[in-house]
Amino acid sequence: MEPENAPMEPEYLSLVEVEAIARRAHEGQVDKNGHPYGEHIAAVAHGTAARGGSDAQIAAGWLHDTVEDGRLSREWLAGAALPEATKTIVDALTRRPGEPVEAYTARVLATPGALLVKRADLAHNSDPARLAVLDAATAERLAAKYARMRELLGLTGEL
Repeated sequence: MEPENAPMEPEYLSLVEVEAIARRAHEGQVDKNGHPYGEHIAAVAHGTAARGGSDAQIAAGWLHDTVEDGRLSREWLAGAALPEATKTIVDALTRRPGEPVEAYTARVLATPGALLVKRADLAHNSDPARLAVLDAATAERLAAKYARMRELLGLTGEL
């Protein structure tokens, strides 16, 4: 029996609830290929799990683009029933308007747990099958962008 004034464990959203929130937030959004954006966030969450990510990192995988894309606010994130690690990772992965890529990648590298989620994001974004359906100029531009990001993150040789 617990003492009456024992601190309560915080109740966090389950991964199923986080997935539902993320899918709802991105509803109607499509990626550069015209596919439902839910496919991308699912790939990142599952890629995070496959790389040994914690529940906090998997939740961040589901939510990684919600603030950056304006689907959920920073205020929502701050008040959400999520572990601080998830909030910190999502914030680290949220690129600020006009932010140089070097500052962004430095923040990702400095945030515990963020690099693993970013690896899953880059793997899906860089998938040759996804790039192959884009026009040549867009595919080339994105491939160079993702290669530069991998270089700055010390992930050269990874796809």
